[in-house]
Amino acid sequence: MKSIVLSNPGQPSTYIFKDFPIPEPLPGHVVIKIQAFGLNHAEIHMRKGEWAEIAPVSGIECVRNVAALMGGMGRTIPGSYAEYTRVPADNVTAINSDLSWEELAALPESYATAWSFIFRNLELASGQTLLVRGGTSSLGQASINLAVNLGAKVIATTRNLDRAPKLYSLGVQRVELEGPDLSARLPEKKTIDTVLDLVGNSTLLDSLAIVRRGGRVCLGGWLGGLAPIADFNPLLQMPSGVHFSLFASPHFGLPGFPVSDVPLQKIADEVKEGRYKAKPSKVFRFEEIAEAHKFMEEGGATGKVVVKVGND
Repeated sequence: MKSIVLSNPGQPSTYIFKDFPIPEPLPGHVVIKIQAFGLNHAEIHMRKGEWAEIAPVSGIECVRNVAALMGGMGRTIPGSYAEYTRVPADNVTAINSDLSWEELAALPESYATAWSFIFRNLELASGQTLLVRGGTSSLGQASINLAVNLGAKVIATTRNLDRAPKLYSLGVQRVELEGPDLSARLPEKKTIDTVLDLVGNSTLLDSLAIVRRGGRVCLGGWLGGLAPIADFNPLLQMPSGVHFSLFASPHFGLPGFPVSDVPLQKIADEVKEGRYKAKPSKVFRFEEIAEAHKFMEEGGATGKVVVKVGND
């Protein structure tokens, strides 16, 4: 089989193509002939050598007649940038759908993670207000789709207001320009129920200042970079009574975080019915992996970028 391999794992790398044996079945694992896979910002960090765990073959999700995500893919075991992969069975779920492979590949990582943000960490309810920081990202759009469909009021941010029409088309009620001083510009400060922060550590303290007492903030992305918060002192910098949590998708498949907890079949059905706007932003061929990464890294994507592997 052909695989896309980092030229120098653990260091800034380019992608090269290599042939490997098709993985043999193992107890408790599933061997998948990959039809398509989605790209994720985590893989940009892996290519740049910025991730702690990096396997030579990147990729953290893929689809065929099943969806697979995480389980160490791209981190501790070969990932989905290949014609075949082998994944722990706890990280695989069957999906029966009429969606194309490309459409299906836009769902697993983004929607499983967004579903966990919305329904587990934030416990969002109909009628509540959600602020999504980083709304035009694939995770942001998936979260907005789920929240709007639930009946929540959604405010979203973007670093480029030219993309506001995309967010309005998803059903958000207002779009704000993303920035570290957002809390000072929001008229709803201290009344918002929930904040999903996909920008990361650089805006976390500002997000904590936005929600009401008893409100919830979930940190779920690092679009603004991986640099830590310097000299964070919860006693001095966290508002009293605000609930803060983190969700990171590598937890999928671990005890307490089964992939089966996420209704991916139902989500795929609702995408097919048109309840969510979840089509890929752009689809690339397998041999175009470098162009796909360049497109995503330069901000060309207005949603999920997908790579098609098979021809059927």
